[in-house]
Amino acid sequence: MNKQPDFIAELQYLTTEQGGRKTPAFSGYRPQVKFAFSNNQTSGQQRFINKETVCPGDKVLAEIAIISTDFLIDKLEIGLGFDFREGPRVIGTGIITEILNPVLQKGESPR
Repeated sequence: MNKQPDFIAELQYLTTEQGGRKTPAFSGYRPQVKFAFSNNQTSGQQRFINKETVCPGDKVLAEIAIISTDFLIDKLEIGLGFDFREGPRVIGTGIITEILNPVLQKGESPR
């Protein structure tokens, strides 16, 4: 995927004991992303900043490129949390630290 990133987030991968992955994730990994304000989830590519690999239990900054942003328009703000998942299983959490796609920023959408 060569899509521009939509936001930057601090990601916390769960440990294997917490139900997270058993193996490391590589930059470019695409788990499902789920925000509490919606039942929808979509694929979100994680490009790690200054790292190529993240192990279970690690914390990392990443650029996130969302595949389908329609349900996120005018909904995102700095500090907003989300889960990332493999199927129904939560494997980590994230907090938005910077919004790069202005259409997604709460209060910024030209409607």
